Amino acid sequence: MSVAFTREEDLEATAADLPDRPISPHPNLVTLEGLAKIEAALTDARAAYNAAQAKGSIEADRTAMARATRDLRYWSARRATAQLVETSFDGRVRFGGSVTIERADGRSQTWRITGEDEADPNAGSVSHVSPLAVALIGKRVGDEATVAGQTVEVVAVD
Repeated sequence: MSVAFTREEDLEATAADLPDRPISPHPNLVTLEGLAKIEAALTDARAAYNAAQAKGSIEADRTAMARATRDLRYWSARRATAQLVETSFDGRVRFGGSVTIERADGRSQTWRITGEDEADPNAGSVSHVSPLAVALIGKRVGDEATVAGQTVEVVAVD
């Protein structure tokens, strides 16, 4: 059907139409940096909510209000459940630390194990609940683990 035959109201999202962001069932472990990112996201969500609310009931702002409300709920819940984890180096792969693995094909990869909201594989960090982190946590240099069906060796732990 052509957009010409739809009402503008039908294209606008309302709070009822916009589903909540899913909240992980896993413990919300965070590093200091992860906690700071959650706090910044919560501040941004509050600002977006206040800005959307200040515009009043203008039809075009219903989507902004719905999005801001959803984000505010999500980041408030994540902040309320955040568990700051400070670990000390003991030679094992751990939450908040980095690990370098060597794959069978000779490739080396370094990953930092972080909280779910902080994880960014493109930047070299993975969530503590990711299969990679689960396979490596507790290992030491020289230990092997199975990652994605392949054996990898831990070559450095920081």
